[in-house]
Order: sequence, then structure tokens, then C-alpha cells
Amino acid sequence: MRAVIQRVNEAYVSIDNIRKSEIGMGMIVLLGIEHDDTTEDADWLCAKLARLRIFSDEAGLMNFDIQTVGGSFLVVSQFTLHASTKKGNRPSYIRAARPEQAVPLYEYFVKKLREASGCDVFTGEFGAYMQVGLINDGPVTILMDSANKE
Repeated sequence: MRAVIQRVNEAYVSIDNIRKSEIGMGMIVLLGIEHDDTTEDADWLCAKLARLRIFSDEAGLMNFDIQTVGGSFLVVSQFTLHASTKKGNRPSYIRAARPEQAVPLYEYFVKKLREASGCDVFTGEFGAYMQVGLINDGPVTILMDSANKE
């Protein structure tokens, strides 16, 4: 399970020019699910995100987690995070999970993130063509991969 996490002042996702979800301060999580991913991967990633101290304290140091600052999450499915560009110029997405596996795991991830963080968690729409907008705060952008637990 791969995630690109960005600390944001605001973020939104629109589908067919209709805003589906939006948040103020918080984190946008672009989530890619691989065919080998399990609920254990989701559990690990949700626990890390709930405790990730990337919000600034009074001294400007990243010491606060999302609960401390009263932030929200916006989770957007993004199978392209598992693109392979090893051969040629057209990415291959063969490692990305098929919808029948990915949708239940995505829904599990969102539920688990709500439980682990105690924060509001908003979403895009799995499989939809979406437009995502955000104001990255910092900028702070972090890559996480449950296969490489650093």
C-alpha cells in the first residue's frame, strides 16, 4: 500500500465539476493499493498517519499530530502510484489491485483511519475520474509504503 501524504491548508476533490469533498487544514492522502496488500498494510499505514507529527507547534517545529491541530483527512484512491516505468515510456499498472480487491480494502482503510485518528475522513470516489485541488502547506509531502516500513 503506497501513500503520498501532503500537509494542506485546504484540499478538495471534484467529479464532473461537482465538488464531492473538501477539507480545511489537514492531510490529503493519495492511496494506491497493490494486489499483495492486506488489512495489515492498511492497519499499519492508518496507525502511522494518525500519529504522524507533521504540524507545526508555536516554535514552527513539526511536533503536532492531526488530532492536536483539529485537522481532517481527504483520502483519494490513486492506482497510478503503482506505475512501473521500467520498460518503455508508457507506464504499466500491472501491480495495482483490481477493483474487486481494491474497493473493499480502500473502504476498510477509510474506516480504520477514522477509528485510529478520531478525525473526520472525507473521500473521493473510487474509480472515478477526479480533479483534486490543494494548497500544500510548507510544502510538506511524504511518501509511505507498507512494503518498506521506514
